[in-house]
Amino acid sequence: MDKTNLRRRILRDRAALDQATLRESSAAVRELLLDQPWVQMAGLVACYWSFGTEPSTHGLVFALWKHGATVILPVQRPDGDLDWAVYDGPDSLAPGPGGFMEPVDTRRGVDAIRTAALVLVPALAVDRTTGVRLGRGRGHYDRALTRVGPNVPTVALLHEGELIEDVPAEPHDQPVRLAVQPSGIAHLVRM
Repeated sequence: MDKTNLRRRILRDRAALDQATLRESSAAVRELLLDQPWVQMAGLVACYWSFGTEPSTHGLVFALWKHGATVILPVQRPDGDLDWAVYDGPDSLAPGPGGFMEPVDTRRGVDAIRTAALVLVPALAVDRTTGVRLGRGRGHYDRALTRVGPNVPTVALLHEGELIEDVPAEPHDQPVRLAVQPSGIAHLVRM
């Protein structure tokens, strides 16, 4: 299946999930992550503010921040790249382009992700063999992931059943090293 049709299928499947399932899935992913020592010890975490039917990161971002991590969230740039700014609690967010919530703190630049000890990224699906993630097709995160060090955990957050076989790959696609879905954490690419 090509990327466009796979993207449509995953989005259709997500739209069919009821609110209780979305909440339970998000809570399970959050708790799995928060139980990991490599998450607990990460001083600087690059994450994202979820929207729609994505596994919710709102509670995760808040928990990381409350436990002392510095959390940076993306800010969309006109050139399609991602800038980064610090999350400083729920009141530090405002709607950005397209209504996505973004931090209002000083922009740290596209290279701020280089200093992250943990990078959490959105995905519609991840290939269980190669770690290639299927995003929304704009390439924001593929560009950002090129700046992440080779030993930094890059983690895609998924709903159950979105860790699959045969995600189509293109030369610019950057694999993630781990995927988390409610049933567990999959290590995909060796660090």
